[in-house]
Amino acid sequence: MKFGIQFTQQLPRPWTEKSERDLFASSLDQVALADTLGYDYAWAVEQHFLEEYSHSSAPEIFLAAASQRTNRIRLGHGIVLMPPGYNEPVRVAERIATLDLLSGGRLDFGVGDSKSRMELEGFGIEPSERRDMTTEALEQVSNMLALEPFPGFTGKHFAMPARNVVPKPTQKPHPPLWMAASDEATIQRAARIGVGVLAHGFADASEAKRIVDEYYEIFKTECIPIGHNVNPNIAMLNPFYCNADEDDALRIGMSAHGFGTYAVRHYYTFGRHRPGHTDIAAHWAAVREELGGDPPIMGSHAIGTPRQLAQRMRDFSDAGIDQVVLLHQAGTMTHDQISASLSLFASEVMPEFAETATERARRKYAELAPYIQDALERRRQKYDAVDLCEIPSVEAYGLTREAPNTSGLPPGAQAQMATLNRMRILALRLNE
Repeated sequence: MKFGIQFTQQLPRPWTEKSERDLFASSLDQVALADTLGYDYAWAVEQHFLEEYSHSSAPEIFLAAASQRTNRIRLGHGIVLMPPGYNEPVRVAERIATLDLLSGGRLDFGVGDSKSRMELEGFGIEPSERRDMTTEALEQVSNMLALEPFPGFTGKHFAMPARNVVPKPTQKPHPPLWMAASDEATIQRAARIGVGVLAHGFADASEAKRIVDEYYEIFKTECIPIGHNVNPNIAMLNPFYCNADEDDALRIGMSAHGFGTYAVRHYYTFGRHRPGHTDIAAHWAAVREELGGDPPIMGSHAIGTPRQLAQRMRDFSDAGIDQVVLLHQAGTMTHDQISASLSLFASEVMPEFAETATERARRKYAELAPYIQDALERRRQKYDAVDLCEIPSVEAYGLTREAPNTSGLPPGAQAQMATLNRMRILALRLNE
């Protein structure tokens, strides 16, 4: 089993002028530390307008910086909000390819669509159409990354003429695809289109095993890949804090992630938010006092001592989870606390799983190999090959057979225009 960390860039109030700058500087230090400690993935999520809960509105820029601070850790651009109202699909393809090049082929590409009113209405996206938009955009972004040229597309939610989208990624045909999932229906959808799952968590290992088994059963029998390859893997997110002292682990971890849980519910479930004014941290402090402390975290978590966390990780590994993504950065947790937690987990928990990860992956892909071939064949039958001879030419706005009038220009400019005119004539001949 592999381990990742996730950056949401939480920043509870009160803020100073340096708060956001310090947050991103600390985050870059943390991803560099994770790289040296042996973590496998660093994920950065895209979210908008979610004050205090997430200041990660441009993860591609953070990941570009992280690519230059790291050497081996894979960088997860996930999730990218895929409805075209958030991101024009061709711009997503260009960013993904550029990040893959900058990182030396270390990028993973995760997608989602958000359920928050703050984001959906902020970008004018119809909530009932967000999933169809995501599917349509993901399919075509995969084509833009893999095909040379992209043959063009006219769909329900966006259109794009034939163009060769450059640059192309290092990983061929494109980086591994993932999909965020907070319910079983989305996990099943991911299996049907051949992408990995970024699950928001499970109640326990037994629930995880049941859902993992369902995913692979659907993948084996129904998968028609939306991309040009498949990524049959399941990752799960877990609130995380590791400390040698159990009391300190619970005190610090539960308090920090209690804020994160409350902020999520504020934006997605019960909150009434006045942009730029609502103080979620103050609201949470009042609720916490009324409750008499931190409420228990719903579902599984990775808050505890190394011994406790090792057993929980074994349970989820046995359930078939391929990666645990640790929500390492939450609430008012300090940079020093985060760094110590990451270091302790890496030294006392991760080695046991690193020893078996390669062999486990080899066995898994050997078992899935015939099903992967079947899935790719179903894709081939569904999608006709593109006839590149039908790609139309695009004439530059200035391409004309009439020579420009240069009589009023000074001699030097006339000479330059004469050269340009000869180039124009040669270009016209080549295009005939």
